[in-house]
Amino acid sequence: MKRIPHTVGILLFTLGQLALGQSQKGIWLTDVASKALDSKAGIEEVVQRCKSYGIDQIYVVVWNRGYTLYPSAHMEKTFGRKVAPRFANRDMLQELIEIAHANGLQVHAWFEFGFSSSYQESDGGHILQSKPAWRAIDNEGKLVSKNGFQWMNAFHPEVQGFLLALITEVVENYAVDGIQGDDRLPANPSTAGYDKFTLAQYKAEHDDAMPPMDYKDPEWVDWRAKRLNLFAQKVYKTVKSINPDIVVSMAPSIFPWSKEEYLQDWPTWVKNRWVDVIIPQVYRYDIKAYTQTLDSNLDFMPQGKRTALVPGVLLKVNDYSPSKRFLKQMVKANRKRGLTSEVFFFYEGLQEHDRFFGKLYSKIK
Repeated sequence: MKRIPHTVGILLFTLGQLALGQSQKGIWLTDVASKALDSKAGIEEVVQRCKSYGIDQIYVVVWNRGYTLYPSAHMEKTFGRKVAPRFANRDMLQELIEIAHANGLQVHAWFEFGFSSSYQESDGGHILQSKPAWRAIDNEGKLVSKNGFQWMNAFHPEVQGFLLALITEVVENYAVDGIQGDDRLPANPSTAGYDKFTLAQYKAEHDDAMPPMDYKDPEWVDWRAKRLNLFAQKVYKTVKSINPDIVVSMAPSIFPWSKEEYLQDWPTWVKNRWVDVIIPQVYRYDIKAYTQTLDSNLDFMPQGKRTALVPGVLLKVNDYSPSKRFLKQMVKANRKRGLTSEVFFFYEGLQEHDRFFGKLYSKIK
């Protein structure tokens, strides 16, 4: 059954705030290294903690390691796997939306794995076992694997259609306030593109010439990045055609590294209005590196659109968590540049900084 958005007014308010650069505080909520989503009680605790800390935007993972974290008719039809086993017999996404909205918080469906099919599965997991033609191929004829992630071919129309169908399914069936891609959507490692389909496309546009074996060749990088730009445009237009009030955000790597390594030309997405909010992952370990990275990425924002950039701030990864002093420095650096918003990675780090978020965060100017 299609779920009708709880109030159009709140959605319009949210989009207006984001567009105007007014204060929005966000957190990424994932099922990795966290049990927060494992029960309704856990979700209630998440919402209450976020509310007490002034966090009003929750970016929750809905697509991870080849599974949806919500019951998906499309996944069931295509792969016979309705939902990640961990969330069987529940609709985690619906639970979160209902509880968050009742407390005035917004929920964004975060398609974390994007065009990645698996993590640390050499064969690409169940998706590429079922659909071997979907494999991303490198210049040695091997399945593309980078930093432990195995990849689908982001240039293949069937693969694009699959991801777009998942996004559409969520937008049509849940009262989400936004959808989000990240450094894997839209993306492909720059080692990809040597599969038969993509090679044929390239040759058709280059007098039957093969692309360079050097996957970092600038023109070859640009050719592939432009195809992912078109997918970013398609995602945006598809979502807005269903519900123009839904915020489309992307959380890519920092530029130009994002394009060189993952073919993510996100300044073009911003320039062409194929994204409402861009949240680059400004993950650095000292304030000098943080400010330099933030400033360089602000320089890539089109004139008049700086406030559409919301810094992604690293709050916790593995055993690392920034000091209270460094955390305060990063937020103050954002405010100094006229940025009133940030999104923190990730939820579990909030508990380690109870005093900062409970007493200091909202007061930083």
